[in-house]
Amino acid sequence: MFTGEKVRLRAYRKEDVELALKYINDPELKRYLKPGIPYPLTLEDEYRWFENLSSSKDTYSFAIETLEDGKYIGGCGINKVDWKNKVAVVGIFIGDKEYWGKGYGTDAMKVLIRFIFEQMNMNRVELYVYSFNTRAIKSYEKCGFVKEGVLRKRLFRDGKYYDEYVMSILKEEFDEKYNKA
Repeated sequence: MFTGEKVRLRAYRKEDVELALKYINDPELKRYLKPGIPYPLTLEDEYRWFENLSSSKDTYSFAIETLEDGKYIGGCGINKVDWKNKVAVVGIFIGDKEYWGKGYGTDAMKVLIRFIFEQMNMNRVELYVYSFNTRAIKSYEKCGFVKEGVLRKRLFRDGKYYDEYVMSILKEEFDEKYNKA
């Protein structure tokens, strides 16, 4: 387990699956997640995802739980790894709205990027975020991510096209921000 100031990243447990399904099917949360039709998932879909976690190659998923009471509130992980170029693509969600805007996601992302740079020896961590997700963008900037590109009108949601931003943090930027001697 990997611990921050507010959260711990741990392996998913079977008992997380039903709550994860509730989180992932919430229309407000689903609006911010990966492209495609925001169609609801079934409990069978979610159990299938859980059963395949350990067999996924170059993807690593963590449950996010609070330090104060061990409550499962969301997830984060590494969605893709380019070992040759030392690049990891990450994603995160806080499913429990009681924890939105209170620094839990920022803390989880800090723990995740520390794991990536210090345990996996990556040189770059990148993510993709929709232009309307201002709360997430502010959180990523607090973690040291820099907006470096715009995929124009990449997403169609709610009858309108939106841009998607590419953001990244490099190992030397991480070291400068978090490991000052």
